Amino acid sequence: MMIVSLSSLTIFLIPLIALLLSHDAVVGEAERGTLLLLLSYPVARWQIILGKFLGHLVILTIATTIGYGAAGLALGLLAGGLGEGWVAFARMIGNSIALGAAFLAIGYAVSALARERGVAAGIAVGLWLLFALVYDMILLGALVVDQGATITPTVLNVLLLLNPADVYRLLNLAGSADASMFAGMSGLAADASLGAPVLLLALGCWIVLPLALASALFKRRQL
Repeated sequence: MMIVSLSSLTIFLIPLIALLLSHDAVVGEAERGTLLLLLSYPVARWQIILGKFLGHLVILTIATTIGYGAAGLALGLLAGGLGEGWVAFARMIGNSIALGAAFLAIGYAVSALARERGVAAGIAVGLWLLFALVYDMILLGALVVDQGATITPTVLNVLLLLNPADVYRLLNLAGSADASMFAGMSGLAADASLGAPVLLLALGCWIVLPLALASALFKRRQL
């Protein structure tokens, strides 16, 4: 139950933190005038993106590990130990870091695209609302209306993979008897036939592809 509740919290908290960290990584430095100084060093633009991304990822990893580690330790002591649940708990922390990396990459793409910091912040908040709240509401509504006529299990699998928050949700909540109490996604998890390797690959794509897009946009950016 602890893992289910923390996973549900993570879906809202980690993406927001990651987007707040990364949305001004490029456009913020451009507005402050420090980007020109950074580009004066003999490094490629993609290396700048990768280096800043890794720095933010280290910060997010430390914060996530300490925060969830402390919560797990406290609850474990109160409950007399987590037993075999430590493995699932450690896996959840790793998945949470990967989710954060995906939204960091999305934030970098937004930052490389936007010309003003305020615009980047607005897009970042909009994407957070879309992936954390709106997407699932629309999907659940479509499933209720469709009644399986158009949205087949295969189509459902594809739709779930189009949202990194849902990929993370399935990695941690699928198969849990308590998931419906916290996530409201047990029906989708039951209908989806996505294994852990596919979900991990999809989450990896959500990290690599937006980061590659950010590098391409930054390379073409006129200063």
